[in-house]
Amino acid sequence: MPDLVLTADLVLVDGAFRPASVVISDGRIERIGTVEEAPADAVRLAPDEVLLPGLVDTHVHVNEPGRTEWEGFATATAAAAAGGVTTLIDMPLNSIPPTIDVPALEVKRDAARGAVLVDVGFWGGAVPDSLGRLRPLWDEGVFGFKCFLAPSGVDEFPHLDRARLAAAQDELAAFDGLLIVHAEDPDVLDRAANGGGREYPAFVASRPEEAESTAVDAVIDGLRRTGGRAHVLHVSAAAAVARIRAAKAEGLRITAETCPHYLVFDEAHIPDGATQYKCCPPIRDAANQDLLWAGLLDGTIDLVVSDHSPSTAERKFAGDGDFQVAWGGIAGLQFGLPAVWTEARRRGVPLETVVDRFCRSTADFAGLSTKGRIAAGADADLVVFAPAAPHRVAVEELRYRNPVSAYVGHDLVGEVRRTYLAGLPIDSAEPPRGRLLTRP
Repeated sequence: MPDLVLTADLVLVDGAFRPASVVISDGRIERIGTVEEAPADAVRLAPDEVLLPGLVDTHVHVNEPGRTEWEGFATATAAAAAGGVTTLIDMPLNSIPPTIDVPALEVKRDAARGAVLVDVGFWGGAVPDSLGRLRPLWDEGVFGFKCFLAPSGVDEFPHLDRARLAAAQDELAAFDGLLIVHAEDPDVLDRAANGGGREYPAFVASRPEEAESTAVDAVIDGLRRTGGRAHVLHVSAAAAVARIRAAKAEGLRITAETCPHYLVFDEAHIPDGATQYKCCPPIRDAANQDLLWAGLLDGTIDLVVSDHSPSTAERKFAGDGDFQVAWGGIAGLQFGLPAVWTEARRRGVPLETVVDRFCRSTADFAGLSTKGRIAAGADADLVVFAPAAPHRVAVEELRYRNPVSAYVGHDLVGEVRRTYLAGLPIDSAEPPRGRLLTRP
């Protein structure tokens, strides 16, 4: 007998919605059947609900250990589950120590073990001191290596200059490792620096599109030379999208992501002093946002991920609204799907297209072939979503350690009502059941 059968009029299977029953045994999907085949004790979704695969978020800063007061595995995975995310991959910073060698990875795993409500994997870090020593981390199962091409914001994770970027690409190409890149050029940023202050347009001017496109050009040059792989993180600039599109047409092994905040918010609607919207690279104007959507829909941008990067409220609002002083990161892990769906619906983009970029595309990018899909043999990680339910985000519902988010007060359409991990509903009151993942 199956452990659970879920049935609904709208189940996302093979990229399309249809009536189906999902039969679950031993934490996996045994088969997809018809609604008529469902047993009497099947759990039937409400008429306004659809069944989706669990989201896979490959860009999350958990910050534990070392800066657990900013977030932590318990609170981050609780927020993930509330947002329909059943798998996340943790960035190698802003934890202390950063995940730049095998001992640091073990420290990170020890902090996460027994504390995660969803499945969690780990990125390694490529910093100047770790170059030449990346293979042991790869062999220990990290999903790839993150680098910055401009200062990261934390001293213990320095950036790579051009020579070290080339060295990292050479080293990773030798074993087909993946480099994931925060692509902003420090020389461009230095030239664009200004006095800061509370005016949001001044902050945007201090991190121009040219900083992204110049850095992406350097990554592409390395791919031409080595034949290796690279992924561009949190693309915010249309100029960078154009570079990535051309590189893909050339046959280079490059992928890219963007984030909900770039697809939902725009410069004109960010009030001066509202540093809850600060991120690097910044949220740009509406015309740029239109081009990001075009890149997402034509496949140039492969993924939508949160880049969840929280801090304490004191750091996020430091400087009394001065965008140059406040911490640069948006807490978005809990509301990415409804936020993007709200904007997609306005643009006439179907829900199945949105979900694909959050689920199958992210799972395939990470090599997690049993995640991000409703199919026989896949993990029974599932989300019950009400796509027409209105929702105003309130501080009281935030699951983050620090209840600060750019989404507070915004009216969204779509609500995550239940999240299943390995066929069981996630309940934060029960012992955590999340697994620690290694690269397949």
